[in-house]
Amino acid sequence: MNLFENIRIALRALAANKLRSGLTMLGIIIGVGAVVALMAIGQGATSGITSRVQDLGTNLISVSSGRSFQNGGAQSQVLYYADYLAIQKAVGNAAISAPYFQTQANVINGSVSATYEITGVDPQFLVVRAYTIAKGRSISESDNSSEARVVVLGSQSAIDLFGGLNPVGKQIQVDGISFSVIGVLESKGSTGFGSADDLVLIPIKTGYNRLFGGRAVSGGKQLLSGIALSAIQSSQIDFLVTKVEYTLRKQHNLTLTDNLGFIVLSQNQMLSTLSTISTTLTALLGAIAAISLLVGGIGIMNIMLVSVRERTREIGLRKAVGARRNIILMQFMVETLTLSVFGGLIGILLGWLIALIVSASGLITAQVTFSNILLAFGSAAIIGLFFGIYPAYQAAGLRPIEALRYE
Repeated sequence: MNLFENIRIALRALAANKLRSGLTMLGIIIGVGAVVALMAIGQGATSGITSRVQDLGTNLISVSSGRSFQNGGAQSQVLYYADYLAIQKAVGNAAISAPYFQTQANVINGSVSATYEITGVDPQFLVVRAYTIAKGRSISESDNSSEARVVVLGSQSAIDLFGGLNPVGKQIQVDGISFSVIGVLESKGSTGFGSADDLVLIPIKTGYNRLFGGRAVSGGKQLLSGIALSAIQSSQIDFLVTKVEYTLRKQHNLTLTDNLGFIVLSQNQMLSTLSTISTTLTALLGAIAAISLLVGGIGIMNIMLVSVRERTREIGLRKAVGARRNIILMQFMVETLTLSVFGGLIGILLGWLIALIVSASGLITAQVTFSNILLAFGSAAIIGLFFGIYPAYQAAGLRPIEALRYE
């Protein structure tokens, strides 16, 4: 008996009880669907996070206030504008550096009012963070030195405040102070983990002297939320990270054994950390889906054992007329694999559909890859093969006389 004949017999046997066959496949369908969908969501999240980090800039190094623990107590260091000046001098022409300070403020345009994170920047900020101007112009050195009341809006901020109108040249109120819109940024989009387009940028010196007030001063020194650096050559990134850390220690009178109290991260370090986290998350999601497959496999074995009991006389009759042990074994193995394969195919379609729905929601762009489909389908086939072995051997091991006597 060839393989195609076994498949025909298997399909006929499964069709004889369609409801039971469908319910048996349900566990595999759910398991495979979960594997495809969850792996697609996990990879989509990984791709989105990676893209978001890469969009921050090229050869980026980020400096921000951190919190470390020493001698059982929390030690926190604040970042000053003077730290930026020292870092700028230390790195020289090896990197472009840009300071920024962020605080929340109420922004009003006519009847439209919203709270935004106002970011005070210098002209190099857009260069370091790889933003491009869509309309108008960027903040200039002249704007910064003259403390001009000008603002550049992110693409989403412009839409929220002005709808479809061109905001360049229009006036907005930021905490009651009038600012003129001079530019709008190109959209960087959203990955479901926040938007890069909800920006309101002003010259940092304007912010210090006209808007931020006491929020941006500590001990008579101007504070910073962070410093962004873009290395001219990628080969110098590690050296620059060390240089920045050394400069911060010198600025804050810290020894090499003291906790730094600042976070100095390169773009590569960010990507590596996020990649490790997302890979772990994807593996965890895959493991959860694998449990569903395991349950589905147990269901298949259970039903096949029932099928062996129900068809004991048929097996005895076939053996009595000359069917060999391997023929009976192959027949039941093919039936089990048929259940798994059909369940796997339907499960792949289900998982693909779930991934499309998630992508359509705009939360995460789920990515269904061929390798994930192959993994899910292969897992279904292996599960069917593994859990079908025992029922098949039990059927093949029946003695013809005892099988024919079975009631």
